[in-house]
Amino acid sequence: MAGEMAYLTDRRAEVREDPRNLLPSARSIVCVGKLYNGPQPYSTEFRESELAWISRYAWGEDYHDILRRGLQQLAGRLLEFEPFEYKICVDTAPLLERSYARQAGLGWIGKNTCLINQPMGSWFFLGELLVSLEIEPDTPPPDRCGTCTRCIDACPTSALAPDGPGYTLDSRLCISYFTIELRGAFPIEQRAEIGNHVFGCDICQDVCPWNARSPITSEAAFDAERFAPPLEKLAQLTEEEFREMFRRSPVRRARYTGFLRSVAVAMGNARSEKFRQPLEKLAQSAEPLVAEHARWALDQLN
Repeated sequence: MAGEMAYLTDRRAEVREDPRNLLPSARSIVCVGKLYNGPQPYSTEFRESELAWISRYAWGEDYHDILRRGLQQLAGRLLEFEPFEYKICVDTAPLLERSYARQAGLGWIGKNTCLINQPMGSWFFLGELLVSLEIEPDTPPPDRCGTCTRCIDACPTSALAPDGPGYTLDSRLCISYFTIELRGAFPIEQRAEIGNHVFGCDICQDVCPWNARSPITSEAAFDAERFAPPLEKLAQLTEEEFREMFRRSPVRRARYTGFLRSVAVAMGNARSEKFRQPLEKLAQSAEPLVAEHARWALDQLN
């Protein structure tokens, strides 16, 4: 169910089987979570269809840099006690982060496939410090999703699929996959369900009861710089302006062409006449991907 994400299925899949492929001397994994929740409303409470929804995790600075700095500080503190080898991993390394975080006691894997911490919810970035130290392991907490199916019921594209006793994510149906990882065209049958999402999707976390009282992060780097920007403004961005606007943001991963594709679909789903002119301009784009999605959006206005 990985879709076009070849890095999950190519040679890196074998590397992911053993952390010692990343650090041969590894004996333990120190797992950390860093809260990124902000005070802004959840997407399920947001009704402004003419504004773009960017996933909560991408409102501030790129989390990769923030977590690496924190893990480097942690390694430095540990080195004060004894020498050891280590490797920092944040998201991009071929490591099963959620599984190790669960075994380290940070939370359980919910039906929405996210790591959920009972008192704090699921708005966490995960990071790992592979160390050559022998450290006494923690134990995984119990699964506390119970009979709740809110995330499954709320997913517009039915991307959460049964998998034995639990659930797995079919990325080929996931809005986050469409707007971040997919380089080609959105499936026509899913375009309407994408709504005003232009980068990522938070719905399965927004409706989770364990996030109802999730605390707010104290990390200033995660302050919302890009909460719900106007679709019309995004549609007018040049490639240089896009790079400047999101130069410190995970949104860069969508790339300029993929981002405009998402913006076009969001404007079509808004069905607002004010978007006709920017969509007509996008329909003349030299990028076939952008032009095709803009023409689809114009059909929705008609």
